[in-house]
Amino acid sequence: MAEKMEKIDIRSALEQKAQLVNDVIVAAVKGFEGIPDRLREAIEYTLSAPGKRVRAAIVLWCCEAAAPSLASQEAEGVNKDAETAAAAIEIVHTYSLVHDDLPAMDDDDYRRGRPSCHKAFDEATAILTGDALLTMAFELLSTKISDPSKAVEMIKTLAEAAGPAGMVAGQVSDLLAQNGAGGSVDLHSIHINKTAKMFCASALLGAIAAGASGQQKDLLGRFGLKLGLGFQIADDILDVSSTSQRLGKTAGKDAKQGKLTYPAIFGLEQSRKKAIELAEEAAEILEPFGEKANVLKELAFALLRRTR
Repeated sequence: MAEKMEKIDIRSALEQKAQLVNDVIVAAVKGFEGIPDRLREAIEYTLSAPGKRVRAAIVLWCCEAAAPSLASQEAEGVNKDAETAAAAIEIVHTYSLVHDDLPAMDDDDYRRGRPSCHKAFDEATAILTGDALLTMAFELLSTKISDPSKAVEMIKTLAEAAGPAGMVAGQVSDLLAQNGAGGSVDLHSIHINKTAKMFCASALLGAIAAGASGQQKDLLGRFGLKLGLGFQIADDILDVSSTSQRLGKTAGKDAKQGKLTYPAIFGLEQSRKKAIELAEEAAEILEPFGEKANVLKELAFALLRRTR
């Protein structure tokens, strides 16, 4: 199994999924009528920024891992449902970045290698762009998923992960914990809510699209949480060890803002060890899926090696 995993070109695989989802997003945005020109320009500006689309890839690969066969996916339209869900979660993620960059939040002038939305336009437009993106994502799920019961489950899953007890809660806690007002328990809670729950949702959306069993959903959800937590720790490390040019956003900002991060509490060496440990645990969870989950296992370790 390890030999087969070594043959996976994860960068190429991610790029292929990213292009697929980008095409779905472009088509979806074109389908929305009545959007004022300036707002549409800002929406398209933020969505066209070069992103890795990791969450979208997780949706698609978890769908493939949980589906009985590729033929059955195509026959039932599952692939299209997974593509719609992948686009929806990326749109929600983009909304979160637009709002994160605002002066009242993390206050960053750059995102994905270009000026943040509030810098390219203005703060009011950026706020409204985030609002538009969030609601567009749920409209997509409510109108484009083939099975109404799956649509409802997907909407609930994404809403819980992105909402006041999920990503928003993580952002609130992150702001409150600045300048040393928190410890390791708070840090874990922030990362679970702010990042890991959205990764869990990505995995679950793929599972729902595939018509997965309860056991499969449980396994993929647990995988997503481990993966997301490891991703955020790696992100904390990059903020300390990388450059603004490479990251496409301002490096070293966490320390300047007094943010609660793994390197700040545990140091770089222990943070790296924890990230590797989480990747190993995530890969182990996927064992029941066999070779169909090899690309997900590889992803768990590839996210630790990224440079941006």
